[in-house]
Amino acid sequence: MDLLVLIAKTADVCRKPWRHAVVLVDPSAAAELDDLNVRIECRDAEGERQTDLDLELEVYRSGAEINLMLSWWDQPNRPLLWHGRHAVWMSGETGERCSAPADAAPIEALGRRLRSLLQPG
Repeated sequence: MDLLVLIAKTADVCRKPWRHAVVLVDPSAAAELDDLNVRIECRDAEGERQTDLDLELEVYRSGAEINLMLSWWDQPNRPLLWHGRHAVWMSGETGERCSAPADAAPIEALGRRLRSLLQPG
């Protein structure tokens, strides 16, 4: 399955009732797992864009480990989720560890599921 489709379907499962599409932040870049930067676009059931719910996903490899960062698109004041061996919420402004926001559960579920799907055996 295409990597971008896999990410969109995973977001659909973890962030119900929203529907998602995934687009490369840099359209000239390849959709490769080792260094991926995408926007996960959100729509409601009628197909209307919900831009305030869009996410940015960065996936990168560190040795044999897949790490990812999930943040709200174009909302640098919101916390972001770094997910490697453990999930850590960080301030979008300072990069310091912080508590999870009230709406964290679907984002954490998305991070866990994506990492388990993308991490090699």
